[in-house]
Amino acid sequence: MSSVRRIVLGLEYAGEAFCGWQSQRGVRTVQDTLEAALASIAGEAVRLHCAGRTDTGVHATAQVAHFDTHASRGAQAWVRGANSLLPPEIAVHWSHELVPEDDFHARFRAECRRYRYLLLDAPVRPALLARRVGWFHQRLDVAAMRAAAQPLLGEHDFSAFRAAGCQAKSPVKILHRLDILRQDALIVFDFAANGFLHHMVRNLVGALVYVGAGRTPPEQPARVLAARDRRLAAPTFSADGLYFCGVRYPARFGLPHGGDWFVPPTLPVPHPHPS
Repeated sequence: MSSVRRIVLGLEYAGEAFCGWQSQRGVRTVQDTLEAALASIAGEAVRLHCAGRTDTGVHATAQVAHFDTHASRGAQAWVRGANSLLPPEIAVHWSHELVPEDDFHARFRAECRRYRYLLLDAPVRPALLARRVGWFHQRLDVAAMRAAAQPLLGEHDFSAFRAAGCQAKSPVKILHRLDILRQDALIVFDFAANGFLHHMVRNLVGALVYVGAGRTPPEQPARVLAARDRRLAAPTFSADGLYFCGVRYPARFGLPHGGDWFVPPTLPVPHPHPS
């Protein structure tokens, strides 16, 4: 029998077409769709493991996943072969072959993950960008949101910003980056951390939007964080504008860009605020 190969893939997908990443019976998921295509190329069943399991409606510009197989295929065979079988909402961008003895795992060897949230603050909801950006009906104060974000950086217990069904072993995470930029009527939130809890980014965005709208003071997110009580926080924000944008691994694995292929989407803004 041939030796087992560990194939690592770089992936992009549009989340509105799927009921999340994780395999589920009776619904369309990213994992099930990819596994079916890869099994056709490998000539055997495969099981994918990803860097970050995204929810229904969450997109990815740079997801990383791996699977083990006995099949011997060239790197481009996994890319072009899979893409020829995949729906237009998923694309494989690169593949890299390792062996199980290299001890690579898409989830457990990740050192840093990145998410980006795109939010349109405009009087009218978007049509062309529907389900690709979040939306809030009034102009937000970016300076206030930046002030509120600063105390959230660093190592904290993020219990107040996790979903009730979160299965993470520990709520303690290190938030390395939380940048907030405005591009006309589009607000871009960039997050980087060693790991994220279920709904953590969407809950943080919800808290910051409440600050930007003047519903809570800039000190409120830090107070909620310290209280570790989800009931005190703002509602979870929509999944529409959330993108998994990259993951970094140790250099010894030799992945393209280290796996940290951070390519944020560039989107036109159809409804800028009047000056």
